[in-house]
Amino acid sequence: MIYQDLPTSIADRVHRWVVIALQVVMAIELVVLLFEGQWMTAFTVSLIMAITAAPVVFRKSLPVNISPEFQLLAIVFMFAALFLGEVRNFYERFWWWDITLHTTSGLLLGILGFLLIYVLNEADRIDVHMLPRFVAFFAFTFAVAMGALWEIFEFAMDRVFGMNMQKPMAGDPSGLTDTMWDLIVDALGALAVSLLGWWYMVRERQSFIELWIRRFIMRNPRLFREGVHE
Repeated sequence: MIYQDLPTSIADRVHRWVVIALQVVMAIELVVLLFEGQWMTAFTVSLIMAITAAPVVFRKSLPVNISPEFQLLAIVFMFAALFLGEVRNFYERFWWWDITLHTTSGLLLGILGFLLIYVLNEADRIDVHMLPRFVAFFAFTFAVAMGALWEIFEFAMDRVFGMNMQKPMAGDPSGLTDTMWDLIVDALGALAVSLLGWWYMVRERQSFIELWIRRFIMRNPRLFREGVHE
């Protein structure tokens, strides 16, 4: 069966307008912070604005073309984690905010792991053919590894710059309990995506992961043996 080009105009428009809306919200916050003289927080908001806008601004110059659905999820996640979490103190206001975001990051990183291993499996320059269980295992370990690196980053930022990224939790002021729960929910999110992807691959049924992979192939035909699959 030939993979037909999938319509993405609606997804592109939604992605663009969500980015604009988030930029407006953060711009208003930035003006307030500058007016109040909170320079460090204002710098943080400016950095978040640049990070969330970069995929849209530099989309044509990027080496790969990522689907708008995945970009939208990633941008909303960064907004929720960095702006709402750190700047607006949602981590302290809502005890479940950190757990929810780390579970979501496990899901997103698991999807990214599937995409990476699929590219390796299909790329013309690399002659490998991997079983579904190995693809699922790679996606899981990739997501858990990225989650662990993020915890190392949080620890370094707290130690070097005196930040408070590792939050006190359950009566533990050291942040160790927070770190361990972050890793646990990262692993659970990654496991859920890995098992779902493996189940669909074994049964040869289409999932949303395969849909995103199809769109990635259509947008980046030069990375594969051929732009479409038969």
